[in-house]
Amino acid sequence: MTTNVSLIEKKQESLTFECETGNYHTFCPISCVAWLYQKIEDSFFLVVGTKTCGYFLQNALGVMIFAEPRYAMAELEEGDISAQLNDSKELKRLCLQIKQDRNPSVIVWIGTCTTEIIKMDLEGMAPRLEAEIGIPIVVARANGLDYAFTQGEDTVLAAMSHRCPEINTQIEFDKKIPKKVTPNIESVTEKALAFASEKIGLKSLNLKKKNSHLKGSSGTEQEYLLRQEGLGVEKTKSHPPLVLFGSLPATVATQLNMELKRQGITVSGWLPSQRYTELPSVGEGVYVCGVNPFLSRTATTLMRRRKCKLIGAPFPIGPDGTRAWIEKICSVFEYEAKGLEKREASIWNGLEDYLELIRGKSVFFMGDNLLEVSLARFLIRCGMIVYEIGIPYMDKRFQAAELALLQKTCHDMNVPIPRIVEKPDNYNQIQRIRELQPDLAITGMAHANPLEARGISTKWSVEFTFAQIHGFTNARDILELVTRPLRRNQSLEGLGWTKLVKSAF
Repeated sequence: MTTNVSLIEKKQESLTFECETGNYHTFCPISCVAWLYQKIEDSFFLVVGTKTCGYFLQNALGVMIFAEPRYAMAELEEGDISAQLNDSKELKRLCLQIKQDRNPSVIVWIGTCTTEIIKMDLEGMAPRLEAEIGIPIVVARANGLDYAFTQGEDTVLAAMSHRCPEINTQIEFDKKIPKKVTPNIESVTEKALAFASEKIGLKSLNLKKKNSHLKGSSGTEQEYLLRQEGLGVEKTKSHPPLVLFGSLPATVATQLNMELKRQGITVSGWLPSQRYTELPSVGEGVYVCGVNPFLSRTATTLMRRRKCKLIGAPFPIGPDGTRAWIEKICSVFEYEAKGLEKREASIWNGLEDYLELIRGKSVFFMGDNLLEVSLARFLIRCGMIVYEIGIPYMDKRFQAAELALLQKTCHDMNVPIPRIVEKPDNYNQIQRIRELQPDLAITGMAHANPLEARGISTKWSVEFTFAQIHGFTNARDILELVTRPLRRNQSLEGLGWTKLVKSAF
């Protein structure tokens, strides 16, 4: 216990980053198929790999054979690996079969480790097959060479961002800005306004007399101002197009859209969209903002290849993160955020029953899905003590705003800033867990049972990937997952089961 007390009393003024040898006990990134095929409703995912990949998908996704999911395995056999078979012909045969059975709007090829090792030229074959079968083919190398399984989504979205239509922001703004018109059109508009005024009971609008002070303005601008004044329409400020990227359930995406709409900001689209045919337009002048911390490759592609402007904001996980996310977007568009403080306070009040359970408790993140920093920041705000944040990969530029909010949260809550360990070594982590004895360890599935057997309560980090954790209203779901092991322990104590069979750490 002396170690815990000394750690709590120690106050670190700045973030501390460490790097170890790496965590090898992680999910494979091809698991992104599990949620992406459901998000993009008119897609079909073809995983090009070996039997091992097929076994993993079958066991990890747990889909019944009668469910007919919109994904399949292109199984590489000995003839493919030894180059005795023509890869292009085999893939063409499979894609034609997919077209006949499902007729999707897009086929996504997921390249695995084996395709990297035998140097399959998927990017070279895709354009030729696409022209032959008449269906877009997107190639994504979502293989096990990445650091975390969530980076599979990052790879797919980065590849899909190249297929987004180009936007000309100048044309878009010209549609919104009133232009000079000819006298004939002006006279017609004047009559139309007069007719409208009579219909709603207003006095006749005399453009020449009422707008004599608007010298130099075009006729259409005068009419626009009169329409705003006479018809009681509230003036709204336009802003550049905003595209959000990250795969979220439709309900959660709608919630975030509505939160921004309350601030007067309209979301132009999402990447990915629910249908491939509805991908958002991107290009120079378009602002983009991510909702997940593992999408750094997508952000880089949108900035460098599509010339978009990235809004570096904390991620909308937890009430504090969601408020900071909205405030950052508002500040970029020079909007004043309204009502967010009150909205956040009401959410925190609704979470009080959970906060009583975890306040003062300690948690240790072993690192698995790249959501660790955002979740740690939220739990610190809830009153928990975070000993360590293990994370498989840290892009400090993409997560700069999130790291700044973590530092601010620790300062506001008067707790030490936890150490951040990139690519943590699991053996060293086990030693630190044995020494610190946290109340909860958020870990991958490989270490959950061994830690439970040694008296450490655990929660699978993969559950946070599949749960709805974004936005104000879903903060309760995060705490439901976090408190479940703690509530289970309380229930066991209530039953008198205090001496379970557990080996001492």
